[in-house]
Parts: sequence; C-alpha cells; structure tokens
Amino acid sequence: MNRTLVLASSSPRRRDLLAQIGVVPGAIRSPDIDESPRKGELARPYAERMASEKALAVPRQEGEVVLAGDTTVALGRRILPQAENEGDVARFLRLLSGRRHRVHSAISVIDANEKQRTRCVTSQVKFKRLSEEEIAAYADGGEGIGKAGGYAIQGRAAGLIDFLAGSHSGVVGLPLFETRALLKAAGIAVG
Repeated sequence: MNRTLVLASSSPRRRDLLAQIGVVPGAIRSPDIDESPRKGELARPYAERMASEKALAVPRQEGEVVLAGDTTVALGRRILPQAENEGDVARFLRLLSGRRHRVHSAISVIDANEKQRTRCVTSQVKFKRLSEEEIAAYADGGEGIGKAGGYAIQGRAAGLIDFLAGSHSGVVGLPLFETRALLKAAGIAVG
C-alpha cells in the first residue's frame, strides 16, 4: 500500500533532495520544538534527538508516514548552531578555516504503524585556509544565514571546501541513501 509522506521540515533543500529520489511529500508540517542542546550533549546524539523530536512533534493522521531531519555541524565537541546573521557566518568560518569538522545528518521516520526509526550519518568536511576577504565576501552574500555552521555546501561554499568524506547530500541536509531505505521500509514509493 502506498502511504502519504509528511515532511516535518520547511527546508526547501530537503524538498529538493527528496525530489532527487523521486519523492514528493503529500504534506509539509514544520515542527515547533526547543532546539537547544542539553548541557554536555555531544553533537551526534543531539542531531539524533532533534530528528526524533521533530518527527514526534508534527501531527499525523492515520496512514501517514513522517520524515524529519536535523543537520548539526560540530567542531570538536562544540556544536555550531544556525547562523543568525553575517557576523555569525564570519565567526563560524574563522573557526572552520583550514580545519576538519564533522557534519551529523540525522533522519527519523515514523511509519503508519507508529514505529520510529532514526539514523545518523557523519561526514567530515574541511575548508581551505580562508582569507579575511573570502570570509567577508561569503558572509556578506547572506547564503550562510540560517544554515548550521554558517555555510551551504550546495552553494558558493562548495568552492571553499577542499575535503569531504561521507555523504554530500547529508551535509546539504538529508542523507539520501539512508532516507531512501527508511522510506521504502515505511511503504513510501521511491523513484
């Protein structure tokens, strides 16, 4: 039986990524939860908890399948939140310049039988050593605002990254291999 997918995210990137595997959500319902990390919480468990809580936070009707995701950028044990302004973007890029960091991309699916499955994919990313001019130009462009860690790998930041190991789509916001498998298991038709 083909199920209706509810995407628990207003992210246009997640909709675009789903389209790459032939999936169009039947509904989009944004969760309203507190996304503050708990004291001492590490990045990967934080990403998994966020994806799980987002999935649980949206209302669903009988027969619907819910998909939620969370992308968390971590430099060592430090979680870099979404950049709220150009100043945050510049500050984060200074921290990330020339250093490897991890991107944890968690997804959580609640199937029509109320069974929840959560997976997390960790990728490593490294920016080249960035000049102040490069940091200022990227920050002034506004692309990193609202993005975890202050950058969008699918945009202009791609030209500043000299190393990526893991899931490119996960760094964008939804690890497609794992997402496809979870959606198929939940009865969602995947192209």
